[in-house]
Amino acid sequence: MILQKKQKRICSIVALVIIAAFIVIADKAFSSFALRIFNLCGIYIILALSLNLINGFTGLFSLGHSGFMALGAYVSALLTMSPSQKEMNFFLAPIIAPLANIQLPFIPALIIAGLVAGLAGYLIGAPVLRLRDDYLAIATLGFSEIIRVVITNMQSVTNGALGLKGLPRFSTTRMIWGVAFVSVIFTFALIRSAFGRSCRAVRDNEIAAQAMGINVARVKITSFTIASFMAGIGGAMMGHLMSTIDPKMFTFSLTYNILLIVVLGGIGSISGSIFAAIIVTISMEALRFLDGSLNFIFIQTQGLPGLRMVVFSILLLLVVIFRQQGLMGNKEFSWDMITNPDIVPFFKKRLTRKGGKGGAA
Repeated sequence: MILQKKQKRICSIVALVIIAAFIVIADKAFSSFALRIFNLCGIYIILALSLNLINGFTGLFSLGHSGFMALGAYVSALLTMSPSQKEMNFFLAPIIAPLANIQLPFIPALIIAGLVAGLAGYLIGAPVLRLRDDYLAIATLGFSEIIRVVITNMQSVTNGALGLKGLPRFSTTRMIWGVAFVSVIFTFALIRSAFGRSCRAVRDNEIAAQAMGINVARVKITSFTIASFMAGIGGAMMGHLMSTIDPKMFTFSLTYNILLIVVLGGIGSISGSIFAAIIVTISMEALRFLDGSLNFIFIQTQGLPGLRMVVFSILLLLVVIFRQQGLMGNKEFSWDMITNPDIVPFFKKRLTRKGGKGGAA
């Protein structure tokens, strides 16, 4: 049965009410650990959408997300910490004068953090986006590492390798999921706009897009800048959730986690990124026992740190080999997928096979 537009609208409204109620209940009923994992799901949704905008919708292979997250996290932290907190953190070298007495509310600091990350994305993207494929990935990864090294060595600005501790816990459940909701709506609107169609045209064929009058360079830079802005927002939210940040948090492995979510969800699918962000974030914590000592009747281990990421790497390989399009491919979730599974290629193929076998019998 295929639902009518009115029925779909009612289903969407009901679903949103249920999700909002669940967020409110989770904020009050979940334990502190479960609530942190739940909030991390919301942050990873923001980050996955931002990376999917570059990799999935514009067709640029970027690996520099962790650098923009670091910028957002440090800018927001330095703008929201009180002068006394800064004095306690900067005991090896005093913080520079302009930042010592600045303290802003969280929302303005969050926006500024995103803008700084977006500006960095623009400055990096203008020369680097002339490259393609592997060269672009290597260049963005290099810039990400440069940002991390600079942060590590700016003792009087970022407190160097010691990081910043005691960040105000402004990343509440409602704040995180509110920002995640705004990010989803913004991304949907952006992709369905003329700019979004230009991004997909550039992804599919740059030469044809340029022949149609699309300014390819401008589309790439704009997409990269917007994604960097969102990454800065996500990094700031993560910093205020953890209440402590240091340069080691923003290594390539963080970008790898986000890339894993995008690939599993489907490159070019917003709803796929949402589902995969929730699945991967919860699974990462559920499989954390793999890093500790294991007892398998005949085999016992004293602890294999990193085994959890080995499992996820194998998962990524299996997806790339057997289902390259990911969970949703480049499609978006629709209520018809539930009421009429025939429209989903994954089910349609199997139903067709069963029907063929039945007919042959």
